[in-house]
Amino acid sequence: MTAPLTDQQVAQYNRDGYISPVPAIDAERAANFKAEYDSFRNSGDPEVGDLLRSKPHLIFPSLFDLVRDPAITEPVTSILGPNLLAWGTSFFAKNAGDPGYVSWHQDANYWGLEPHEVLTAWIAFSPSRRENGCMRVVPGSHLGEAFEHRDTFAEGNLLSRGQEIAVEVDENSAADICLEPGEMSLHHVGLVHGSDPNTSTIPRIGFAIRYIATHVRQHGGRTTATLARGVDEFDHFDLETRPVALNDTTGRANRKRAIEQQHKVLYAGVDRNATA
Repeated sequence: MTAPLTDQQVAQYNRDGYISPVPAIDAERAANFKAEYDSFRNSGDPEVGDLLRSKPHLIFPSLFDLVRDPAITEPVTSILGPNLLAWGTSFFAKNAGDPGYVSWHQDANYWGLEPHEVLTAWIAFSPSRRENGCMRVVPGSHLGEAFEHRDTFAEGNLLSRGQEIAVEVDENSAADICLEPGEMSLHHVGLVHGSDPNTSTIPRIGFAIRYIATHVRQHGGRTTATLARGVDEFDHFDLETRPVALNDTTGRANRKRAIEQQHKVLYAGVDRNATA
């Protein structure tokens, strides 16, 4: 399935801020990733939620390899160029009937990455449809202003800070990003997006990879990233290492240091007790 984007797809991405669906991995491989996710989620590890939410590729060898897989990175190079870092990864999962949601937001307001040569590859490990809470986007919103946001830390919000746009979003203008297992979407760091609760009887499990061009910088301090493709000639980030085995002691320790380093930058000056 490895292939660059077409000129038409790149033009659509530049115009709309996203492209979907993009073939990535086959359905059998997606099912294997889902099975590994399910097994770990049900492992009884007291930190399982946090481990799956932030940089899980640093404890899952299979996910670290997926981050660097040409099936994912080849289309991304059509937008960001040949040299790529993965600045972060996260599972976005909703069980059947899950009330969890993602409020309307723009990632660029929180990540402190400049310039905005940053995109998210959102890979479906299960079907992602309107009824089970697929991602929704506002086409072209990456071309406009950066909206004011507020941190809510609201219960049920799948975002780390419960961040949401402080103005009304016209939901009639939103597009649904429906994906089958193994397909992915690519969206710009400035695109307004969110998702609704899962009102269906099937889970929605997606794995998000945040890719950046290697010349992108982190404001406010130095964080970590994985060299996903090509070479890093700029040394703006500390490079992460592949875990040897699933959730082993060394991998957990490396991930913990990376998360602490990132949070020190991203949460500087943030009142975590704030409410909407």
